[in-house]
Amino acid sequence: MRLVLFTLAGVQYGVSADAVVEIVRAVAITPLAGAPAVVEGLIDVRGLIVPVFDLRKRLGLQTRPVDPADHFILVRANQRTAALHVERMGELVDVDERDTTESRSQVPSNEHIAGVATLPDGMAFIHDVATFLSSAESDTLGAAMDARLTNRAPA
Repeated sequence: MRLVLFTLAGVQYGVSADAVVEIVRAVAITPLAGAPAVVEGLIDVRGLIVPVFDLRKRLGLQTRPVDPADHFILVRANQRTAALHVERMGELVDVDERDTTESRSQVPSNEHIAGVATLPDGMAFIHDVATFLSSAESDTLGAAMDARLTNRAPA
């Protein structure tokens, strides 16, 4: 398995490299009225309007504003391109499946963590981008984005 590593609040996480579209430097985020609480807003990536997900909020960490040193990892999940707001980029690593454990044994309360990878310098929690938004949150985000793109208030 290949993972793209990143850091949030001093903790190392990873996301499957198969889900990653690209990594970009953080830019100002435009607020999105009516979006789920875990959506910080929208960014424009070469004409593509992309929602920015606040991983800190979803993982129960204290939120903070975007810093110019932050990055956005653009991922493709559930038919949608989204940006994950991360503090520091790590490296691309290959992890042997035998060096991973299912998340329930390590982090039973977080359904957004798919597993834990053991690395030479510690461990990384593997973030599951497919479960980031609930079905209701995905519908709410879709409606808010549609409303924004057609310049009308969300329902």
